[in-house]
Amino acid sequence: MLRTVVFPMMTFLLGQTLMAQEIIFERKAPVSQVYKEAVEAEDALPMNDLNIEFGYVLYQTEINIDTESKELELENVRDYAVVYVDGKLQGTLTDQDKTLIIQVDPGNHTLQFYVENIGRITYGPEITDNSKGLFGNVTLDGNNIQNWKMVPLNVRNYPIKDLVFEQNPGTDTPGFYQGQFDFNHPQNMYLNMTGWGMGEVWLNQRYLGSYWEEEKQQSILIPSENLVTGKNELVIFELKNNKQKKISLSPTPIFK
Repeated sequence: MLRTVVFPMMTFLLGQTLMAQEIIFERKAPVSQVYKEAVEAEDALPMNDLNIEFGYVLYQTEINIDTESKELELENVRDYAVVYVDGKLQGTLTDQDKTLIIQVDPGNHTLQFYVENIGRITYGPEITDNSKGLFGNVTLDGNNIQNWKMVPLNVRNYPIKDLVFEQNPGTDTPGFYQGQFDFNHPQNMYLNMTGWGMGEVWLNQRYLGSYWEEEKQQSILIPSENLVTGKNELVIFELKNNKQKKISLSPTPIFK
């Protein structure tokens, strides 16, 4: 007969091969902890002009809206942007889908684009057109938006041990989520990232990899040597907040 054992962060069945184990994320570190020095300019600048080769940049400005909805349009975004207004998710944009209707009350608002550079072209006829980030015109109902603050994010290289986590912060903006789980049978496992948006993952302060909801594979391998007997710490940096607060472990990879 199987017996259920409950731990603070996860549940599994004894006598059964490591089935769906859930890790609950109750602590968050705001993305502002990894801000680097800001650059201000009248127009949005590509990552190249910010000396950023890879990673994330926050593009921020102030807007005034006189109706309840406006059409936001970008001339260039490479490769992926998550749009927030006053800290509330509005949607995502890519270079193939560069328009978005934002829904907010009339008045003054803070507009933010968290832009990720997925990779650079290294061959072919487009190698000379290799700008990344947000550049060219950004318009709201046809009116050009100016006066930008651009903040590089030190996500990949920031020491995980130096992040300061808060209990149930209640914010929807990008950030680092922390969870813990007990594990007593080290073997290769997979993180099931279904439901999460885009970001990076660390286990026991060691980098595991990145994920994106648009990819076919929706899991990240955890090599057995990265797991320790007893308590393990999982940290996820999430760019697009899908309001996920838990994740599961799987003995097999997950595809959609």
